[in-house]
Amino acid sequence: MKPPLSIYESKTIWKLVFLIVSICVVVAFLLISNNLVKELARQERERMDVWASATERLAQAEVNSDFEFLLKIISQNNTIPVMIADSGGTVMEFRNFRLPDKVPEGNVGVAGLSEKNRQFLQSRLDRGLNGMKPAQAAESNGHVIPVALLDNNFQYIYYEDSILLKRLSWYPYIQLGVMLLLVLIIYLTLLYSKRAEQNRVWVGLSKETAHQLGTPISSLMAWSQYLEACGTDAEVVAEIDKDVKRLSTIADRFSKIGSRPEMQLECLNETVQNSLQYLRSRISGKVDIEMHFSDEDNGVMLSTPLFEWVMENITKNAVDAMEGRGRIDITTGREKDNVFVEIRDTGKGIPRKNFKTVFSPGFTTKKRGWGLGLTLVKRIIDDYHGGRIFVKESELGKGTTFRIEIPVAG
Repeated sequence: MKPPLSIYESKTIWKLVFLIVSICVVVAFLLISNNLVKELARQERERMDVWASATERLAQAEVNSDFEFLLKIISQNNTIPVMIADSGGTVMEFRNFRLPDKVPEGNVGVAGLSEKNRQFLQSRLDRGLNGMKPAQAAESNGHVIPVALLDNNFQYIYYEDSILLKRLSWYPYIQLGVMLLLVLIIYLTLLYSKRAEQNRVWVGLSKETAHQLGTPISSLMAWSQYLEACGTDAEVVAEIDKDVKRLSTIADRFSKIGSRPEMQLECLNETVQNSLQYLRSRISGKVDIEMHFSDEDNGVMLSTPLFEWVMENITKNAVDAMEGRGRIDITTGREKDNVFVEIRDTGKGIPRKNFKTVFSPGFTTKKRGWGLGLTLVKRIIDDYHGGRIFVKESELGKGTTFRIEIPVAG
């Protein structure tokens, strides 16, 4: 039977589904918009073909031709910018261009234009012909249409996309930007909501755990005193008291989750040393823990119970990674305005792709557990101590180094 997905795997799948659906929606809208622009461009080309035919027939018109009908077709173009040029590429007539200098309404010839307007039109035509002669451009450029005259000469109609088509051609890109922004906002909103929900669950679970531990701890304290009064071996009672004190410490740590802990100036080396005293006697004797403390015991603002929790959690993970046999090196020091603690083990290592995801809720390589230990560790260091924790280096089969950085007390 296939095992159920972990919390981390399930979350990853839903992110992937959301991303795929978003991409499909964006691509669908882009295709629709591009088809709309292409259809409008095709219609404008057909209108210009009709306009060019009317111009050609007017140029070849005889006395009995229907001038009024041809002129009506030509005058109906009020949106598409168009020029008529001779075979040498000189502008002869124009329509629907926005010129730098104002011209009388209805003027389509270049005779009465200012030099600035003539240069403007000529530059637009030259740019449209792209350095080619009008006849060459007519063969390779869909925006140039030849018009045959009676004397076997040709004029050439050059036209540009209408303002509406130009605006619509930008529409898919604007739409893409808006949709990507909308997808990003939705994703960040869902991510924030999920994190807020996780925080509420963690805080509620922590507070309830601390509350539930209170009664049995009080009872165990009373039983310890009773055993001592009954003459039980003092060494046995002392060990029981250590475990009861340990449970009290754990309950205190859980009670601090979700509220701003009290920070005090502490010596880093001493705090690290104290945090591992309890574990030393309760882990395999085949695990060697070596301390490498800096000469200067730097002062740092800490919540001692929570920082000790961090050290114990990472150390226990290291012991599990080594399967109860190996070496753990703990090094302290200072770099610029930060103090650091490095915990290196000789365990099985972590793949590089998981350097960040090991701190994600639900990520675990163990057969049992919720995968929340390193998540809480990261929250304690990042949110409460203003520092950061990360995987400094790791090599499969050789070990992993976690690094904690915390600002030095000002």
